[in-house]
Amino acid sequence: MRVLVTGSAGHLVEAIVRTLRAEGHEARGLDILASPFTSAVGSIADRALVRRCLDGMEAIIHAATLHKPHVLTHARQQFVDTNVTGTLTLLEEAVAAGVGRFIFTSTTSAFGRALTPPPGAPAAWITEDVTPVPRNIYGVTKTAAEDLCELVSRDHGLPCIVLRTSRFFPESDDRDAVRVAYADANLKVNELLYRRVDLSDVVSAHRCALERADAIGFGRYIVSATTPFAPSDLVALHTHAAPVVARCVPSYEAVYEQLGWRMLDTIERVYVNAAARADLGWSPRYDFAHAIERLAAGRGVALRARRRRGRQGLPRRDDRRLHRALTRLARLASAV
Repeated sequence: MRVLVTGSAGHLVEAIVRTLRAEGHEARGLDILASPFTSAVGSIADRALVRRCLDGMEAIIHAATLHKPHVLTHARQQFVDTNVTGTLTLLEEAVAAGVGRFIFTSTTSAFGRALTPPPGAPAAWITEDVTPVPRNIYGVTKTAAEDLCELVSRDHGLPCIVLRTSRFFPESDDRDAVRVAYADANLKVNELLYRRVDLSDVVSAHRCALERADAIGFGRYIVSATTPFAPSDLVALHTHAAPVVARCVPSYEAVYEQLGWRMLDTIERVYVNAAARADLGWSPRYDFAHAIERLAAGRGVALRARRRRGRQGLPRRDDRRLHRALTRLARLASAV
């Protein structure tokens, strides 16, 4: 398959491009930044450039975006230009070029205020049926882009799959209080319970979406690690989460005690990936139970790797080596 992949200077799309090329597909990268995986440098809102890039392409994976951190550094109009106008340009040119399928990388942040239950309510059970209530311009533009995908799919028959991905970034949490309370790896493993997904599982979800788009037509799917929780757990999760986790994954307590880690006091929302597993045939490999199993088996190796990274003094952001190290530690699949 010949695939145009936008956002090719980012760590997700680098992983997607590597995977596609390793499987023998032609993956052409488009980004405003040059990188080893960028074939064309420019904006996704540049219609003439997009048209040239789509020559001979059979599919698009559209992951280029302004992200939540850009809310502090970019104007709202820039979000509209990139996330909305850029997406519309790609969709329209895809139809004109006869592209066969369109995969849009969205975000669970699109749910916005719907993720926060009111005081005294159970934790929120987040499925595709939950109506987004965007919290900021990032959420507004991502939901608008999703709606454009649905509109073009309906009007022109372009198969479009929207993947609402949960956290997979390697950077530390942007909340000061959280960074003080939890070691970075501790927090990331905690998040596998309800709001995080391993990078390799995000890549495999995109591959499944490419394969299934034609049969599905249009669909929105949550891409997150498989949670061990059930709707019956939501009241307890929002009041005192640790006993619920201990019941679902009993082995975690001993591992956390050895590591000096903490479980979250409360969990306010749970992402549910059941639709993606059923419709896309997606089989995510990494979840909280898997992480605990790997920690129990390879704790010494993982901790030595963490100490080596500390001695190297690597920067905390925008460093691919750090990304790969943190991803390995968070999923604990490559630690031993």
